[in-house]
Amino acid sequence: MHRNNDNMTIYRNRFFVLATAMTLACLATTLQAEVKLASIFSDSMVLQRDLPAPVWGWADPGEQVTVTLGGQTQKTKADADGRWQVSLLDLKASAEGQTLVVEGTNTIKLDDVLIGEVWICSGQSNMEWPLSRATNGAEEVAAADHPQIRLFNVPGHTTSPVGKDSCPGQWKVCHPGSAGGFSAVGYFFGRRLQNELNVPVGLVGTNWGGTRIEPWVSPEGFHKVPELKSIADQVDAYTAETKVGASSPSAIYNAMVHPLVPFSMRGAIWYQGESNGGEGESYYHKTRALVSSWRELFNPNLGFYWVQLANFKQPTEDPAGGDGWAKLREAQTKALDIDHTGMAVITDIGEANDIHPKNKQDVGDRLAQWALHQTYDKQQIVPAGPLFKSQKIEGDSIRLSFNHVGGGLIVGQKNGLDPTQEVKEGKLERFAIAGADKKWHWADATIDGDTVVVKSPDVANPVAVRYAYTMNPVGANLYNKEGIPASPFRTDTW
Repeated sequence: MHRNNDNMTIYRNRFFVLATAMTLACLATTLQAEVKLASIFSDSMVLQRDLPAPVWGWADPGEQVTVTLGGQTQKTKADADGRWQVSLLDLKASAEGQTLVVEGTNTIKLDDVLIGEVWICSGQSNMEWPLSRATNGAEEVAAADHPQIRLFNVPGHTTSPVGKDSCPGQWKVCHPGSAGGFSAVGYFFGRRLQNELNVPVGLVGTNWGGTRIEPWVSPEGFHKVPELKSIADQVDAYTAETKVGASSPSAIYNAMVHPLVPFSMRGAIWYQGESNGGEGESYYHKTRALVSSWRELFNPNLGFYWVQLANFKQPTEDPAGGDGWAKLREAQTKALDIDHTGMAVITDIGEANDIHPKNKQDVGDRLAQWALHQTYDKQQIVPAGPLFKSQKIEGDSIRLSFNHVGGGLIVGQKNGLDPTQEVKEGKLERFAIAGADKKWHWADATIDGDTVVVKSPDVANPVAVRYAYTMNPVGANLYNKEGIPASPFRTDTW
């Protein structure tokens, strides 16, 4: 009898263990089978119009997933790793909120989904700088009531040695309660696009102050530029256990950009470079890697517009220049040889004593000039200020020609947020000239039609010119009539 009781106890224990295991297995299967969406998808989002718009997530391997928006339905099955993806096609701009429905074993409904233009806003602290701390920040935040602009920000500063599938963040309707902490440059850029295009605009912010360009480049990006092979080899050696930090190549990309891939976007705006400020040609190669890698991931025709670094620190009176960020700005200008790119010049609105100039309104506006002209084909808009094109030596003078002259060249003066004013009898500043001896002298420069003629009594046979080629070219005042400043440049390669 006693033995029978022992046997009964054993059977009960075995049954309990078996039942518990089956329950846990069923629970695990249920949890695994739930359809999930990638982090970038939430209520109040914006999907990119007129381009295939990928929608993706995870489910049980082999699970049927159906995605519906408006009258369009796309179906697929999760792959062996549980990942699924469809593309919504031929989406047209719509400011009327729609519902995105994702169905598998469960159903997800995202409400108030708009269709319009989506841009990623990235870089270091000057892109991260919030609207609330820009010039007239309180007033700008109070006026930031734009229901057709939607904001998604990747919060926190995180790194990873390998690409992550998810990140925090949620789409928010742009209003005074949500806009204050968002990128000021991104906001002003998006506000102008929305005003001029009259379609919804989605802005995706992913930024980290004090960071270099290398951590933002995808691992594949370094392989696209032969000059960066050593960095490519370094990233190739990463494993999931590799310790990385904020300066490690690809480490920020893996954590703060990769989770957004392959969300459909029209373009990117980029404000970074201070942390690479001692570089020259090498920054050009890294920019090529960044642009090509993001285009491969988001959109092969991704518009890419960056901000040339502002004037900063106390000016020098050495006509040779070349100090500080001069070579970095030169590399940023050189990178304009990459197709469908542009550069906002802001050497007239920096602050000598602050690496974070508060005038972000003009920065966003000048980036938008490029996007409207080039990405949206509004040819009547002049995208930039004068960019050096060529020089011609004429005896004791050098004649300079420029692209983006617009309505004509002027001596200009920019004060705060006010539009640039033409100084009718003004004198061009910050031009230097040199002969074959490579000795630089401050020069007299005059506007002659759409060209500038430069000369100096100290240089009888000039061979080269430099303009604003210094860390803080205070007083540099060559503009076009559209009020946009000329980029610093030099015609020599010394």
